[in-house]
Amino acid sequence: MPNNRLISLDAFRGFTIALMIVVNDPGSWAYVYPPLRHASWHGITPTDFVFPFFLFIVGVSIVLAFSRRAGEVPNSQLIRKIFKRTAIIFGLGLFLALFPEFKFAEIRIPGVLQRIALVFMACSFLFLYTNWRQQAWIAAGLLVGYWLLMALVPVPIDEVIRKALATGEVVRSHGTVVSVNLPARIGEGFIAGNFEPGINLQAWLDRLLVPGRLYENAWDPEGLLSTLPAIGTGLLGMLAGHTILYVPNRERKVMVLLLGGFIAMTIGNVWDWFFPFNKNLWSSSFVMYTGGLSAMTLGTLYWLVDIEGHRRWTWVGIVFGANAITAYVLHGMLGRLFTIKFGSGEAAWTIKGAWMDGLMGWGFSGEFASLLWALAYTALCFLPIWLLYRRKVFIKI
Repeated sequence: MPNNRLISLDAFRGFTIALMIVVNDPGSWAYVYPPLRHASWHGITPTDFVFPFFLFIVGVSIVLAFSRRAGEVPNSQLIRKIFKRTAIIFGLGLFLALFPEFKFAEIRIPGVLQRIALVFMACSFLFLYTNWRQQAWIAAGLLVGYWLLMALVPVPIDEVIRKALATGEVVRSHGTVVSVNLPARIGEGFIAGNFEPGINLQAWLDRLLVPGRLYENAWDPEGLLSTLPAIGTGLLGMLAGHTILYVPNRERKVMVLLLGGFIAMTIGNVWDWFFPFNKNLWSSSFVMYTGGLSAMTLGTLYWLVDIEGHRRWTWVGIVFGANAITAYVLHGMLGRLFTIKFGSGEAAWTIKGAWMDGLMGWGFSGEFASLLWALAYTALCFLPIWLLYRRKVFIKI
């Protein structure tokens, strides 16, 4: 293990990646326990915490890593590293979007790794050229500004909105239909700002500007406009990183993280009344609530692992966390391979399908069989990451 690492942060990162694999890879999407699903629109589930946790950790890591290099490496060299890492992470996201069929005509440009890359780049530059107080103000400006944009800016009527006005529905991925509460028309060719699926400002902007296909056909949860509040999540992580570095006394660091996290969650809960929790929109209330929970989780882990020294139970998290992006890419590649069809016609089968049919045939519920697959698949992804860890191989991206 590299020296001078914050072990609690590695554990937090690793457990987040492990949970991300579990929720991304059920045995069948038809059989998933409700807590392991994302909220369909407004609302929040435990699964919705995973991605903002990781972006928060990105922010913490930027502060810890770049602070060690301050004064030793010129900014010009750091900037080259920032652009290189951003390009690599973004490129890996595109690779996973294409793998294994590489149908470039159907490529989806936004994605999880792509958003991580953009948040990393934005937060890295903000670290280089602003102080923690300015970063706090920028985070507040992004969240309040995004809320006002979504709530107040009229949305031009395009084909998707025109159909929604006629039917009260929007078609999302796989042909499923979602009902919408139609906002008022404003003048000629506009509807009022709103937080409804597919007809809000974010969705309209993605349809206008984002090339390729969108994840939900009418919108994308990792689209352009919602990347702004996602940068806010990274900035909250940076504030936590500053706390760890500069607040004197380790017990005081824990208190600041716990108290700050509680205050952020409270703000998020109040903001939810006006701008509901929504992962698809990455709403400002969602940022504050999940950012606060991230800070409290990090504070708790910091106390347990780095102060009290209780590390044995964090072993799996530390291993996953030491090569987190590698684990994510690996899980994306292997997962596609288990859905390749063998045979043809009605006799065609997949490994994942055979698992589900077999366990359900033995009397297991579909949800339990699906969860067992997710856990077994996570364990499979863990094995090569553990081998890398044993050999002290840490792939830097």
